[in-house]
Amino acid sequence: MAMNHRRERASAIYKKTQQQIPMLSAAVSFMFCLRGTTDVNAFSTLQYHSQQQPIITSTTCFAGGGFGASKSKLSSKKKTKKPKSKSIGFLEELEVSSAKQQELPKLDRFGLPLVPTEDTIFPPLDSDISRIPVDYNDGDATDQNFNREEVADAIKNHLGVNLDVFDTSGYSIHKEEQNNGESSSSKWLLKLLHQDPPVFQIDNFFTAEECESYKTMVGPNENNSEPPKAVQMNSPTFSSLSISRRTSTTWFCRYEGVPTLLSKAQQLLNVDLSQMEEPQIVRYRTGEEFSWHYDEIPSTQLSNGGQRLATLLVYLNDLEEDRGGGTVFRDLTPPIINSGNNNGKSKRNKGSAKSNTKQLTVRPKTGTALLFFPSYKDGTPDIRTLHKGEVALDTKMIAQLWIHERDYQAGVPEGNIQTDAMEGVEQEAKRLGFL
Repeated sequence: MAMNHRRERASAIYKKTQQQIPMLSAAVSFMFCLRGTTDVNAFSTLQYHSQQQPIITSTTCFAGGGFGASKSKLSSKKKTKKPKSKSIGFLEELEVSSAKQQELPKLDRFGLPLVPTEDTIFPPLDSDISRIPVDYNDGDATDQNFNREEVADAIKNHLGVNLDVFDTSGYSIHKEEQNNGESSSSKWLLKLLHQDPPVFQIDNFFTAEECESYKTMVGPNENNSEPPKAVQMNSPTFSSLSISRRTSTTWFCRYEGVPTLLSKAQQLLNVDLSQMEEPQIVRYRTGEEFSWHYDEIPSTQLSNGGQRLATLLVYLNDLEEDRGGGTVFRDLTPPIINSGNNNGKSKRNKGSAKSNTKQLTVRPKTGTALLFFPSYKDGTPDIRTLHKGEVALDTKMIAQLWIHERDYQAGVPEGNIQTDAMEGVEQEAKRLGFL
């Protein structure tokens, strides 16, 4: 009877251990993939066989570091034979093994592994970390005075903007020439949305015609004799283990195919073409999003151009406020407006940076650009720039560009190099009135 009882206990422990192995392995795989990645776009493809340990077929970490994002596979560790102790019987050995299995990772009260959440991956910032919103005195959202000294102070620790292309009111000094030979009265308008870390909005950065031109780049290539200006790269679909979700579609552009974006970015930021990552056009269809993430790249990819210093994105179409699609900064707040007719009480900005919450949210508006800095100018990541692209209820399209510390070597499309765009960028600079 005693022997049968011991066998039943051994069988029960063995079955319980086998039931826990898949979940334990999944959690361990997920945590391994998260190490060294900032966008936390990690997933594991697991195959389970009846009453066997799971086989990890592939594990890839997507870190948002350009197309050259590194891929890593989990290599199974060689099993080392443990010396059998004569003093430990079969049952006792199973109990010790089961206890060790349950130590990593920690389990909840249902016996399931504690899967990382947004709060554990992106913990709230400490209250002593500096975050200074813009405070407009005696103004409103439609009449915000440009303060050159305030802007200069905001960008002192970051790549910043080229203030030489703006007048004392925040309007650009260029005079854009249209295709019909006439001059456009459209001027950029620089707005500081957040003081520290600095976040900018540039109105009229693209004309409506330029936005339409960029949207057509992602359509069918009617001229098969020439290579397409943009190559589609489907964003990964992540498993339920992933914390960050990106369900949009991305096109990587040839530098020579987007001279307007590159030329305007060069004038705005006063940087060299060689520092620019592959320009991208991104489409979010109904229900698509990019959840909380950082734009910095992991240390394993810094050999190619160093860290990203600036993120520049241009909204190519409008989205109504109740249709989602805004760019939200979790730890930043909208500008504060102290209006004299508000009994001295502060109110939040009701302009295009309007937020339904206390989080700074920039609404998609045709031709408007958003500029912020994932890292300080010395390459140290700025943890205050955590952001997301809200779920879009209508189609949303953007053009985006990242600026690196040093020369960056492009990965796609094949043969894509910045020098191919030099002539076109110079011509655009002349057309825009910068040269």
